[in-house]
Order: sequence, then structure tokens, then C-alpha cells
Amino acid sequence: MLRKFHELALTDVPQVQWEGIFRDMPPLVTPRLLLRAPRMDDARDMYGYSRDPQVARYVLWDAHRGLYETRSHLRYLIRRNQRGGPGTFAVQEIATGRMIGTIGYTWMDSDNRSAEIGYSYARAVWGQGYATEALKEMLRFSFEELKLNRVEGQHDLRNPASGAVMARAGMVSEGTLHQRIYNKGEFADTRLYAITRDQWTEVQSKQGENP
Repeated sequence: MLRKFHELALTDVPQVQWEGIFRDMPPLVTPRLLLRAPRMDDARDMYGYSRDPQVARYVLWDAHRGLYETRSHLRYLIRRNQRGGPGTFAVQEIATGRMIGTIGYTWMDSDNRSAEIGYSYARAVWGQGYATEALKEMLRFSFEELKLNRVEGQHDLRNPASGAVMARAGMVSEGTLHQRIYNKGEFADTRLYAITRDQWTEVQSKQGENP
């Protein structure tokens, strides 16, 4: 999933609501994962995967060259949360206690009740369903807790596995954005996925009928 940090003012929705949530991030628990506020003691786990060129290949940040870069990035995420977001969660594997990735909002638009979610994970946990598990919980959080109406995500077309994650979470492809980003020296196409509150409610209803 693409990761690009930029902040939009949260004007219409009472700021105390969203800002308070991100300043004091609630832990979100799934069967195998804990989504929580990032901490400085996550640095070694984060560096362990963020230095991997394959992890960084299709995202908008470069592989970390040293632990100092990871610590700097963690400080940025922590400060951003403390300022009221858009918020980013650390993803922790419950069984091992390891921090294995991040998932959060790259932008939020309060006027239109919409946001974009981005994520990245350690290569060691690829293919285990963790990304889908975390994204499903983030969608629940987005619609139930933040009262959003639309959540978007986009991925580099050369990384179809990220699109498969969004599809499994119930998001719908809305088409290709040609040469949408300039990343690592070249223009790349992306595919846009999205889900609205109505679509998400329908997905939940169908899952309830077919447990």
C-alpha cells in the first residue's frame, strides 16, 4: 500500500473528537493482532523490516539506511498522533509481541467524511493474512468510531498483492490512475480502491448471514 504523509485540517467534524482519539489511541484487537500507538521501543522491530528493499519497493519511502532513520520516523509518527492525526497504528503480532508493520491514515477530509488508509508490513509475515485482518479492523474503526463515509486506498499496479488485500477486506476497485505517482525515479500507475459506509454495512450483513 502506498504511504504518503500529508495533513488536512479536520474542520467540520468536531476536532476534539478525532484529535482526542488519535492523541490517546485506543488499542484495536483482532484474533492475531494488536493495533496500538507506536512507541520508540518499536525502533529495532521496525528497522528490521524497513531496511528491506523489497518492503520499500512499491511504497513512497526509501529503505532505511540505519536505526537512526527508523527512530526519526517513529518520532514523526508519535508527534503526528499527539497533534491529533491523521493517526497511524503500530501492528503487533500477539503471539510474539513483535511489531510487524504499520497501518494508518495518509489523509483525512472532514468536509466529505473520507480518508485514505496506507500500510506496510515485514516481509517475514507476507502471505499470512495479517494485512487483511488489520485492514478489516481499520475499516470497522473508520466507520463505527470515526463515523467516516468513505475510505480509499491505492497501490502500485506492479504490486497486485496489495490490491488483493483491499479486495479481501471488501474494498472495490474504482479504476486505474495512469502515471499517478513518481516513485524511485519513475512514473507508476496506481489502482484506486474504496468502500463506502453503505457498502461496508452490506458486507457486514452478508458475513452475518454466512458465518
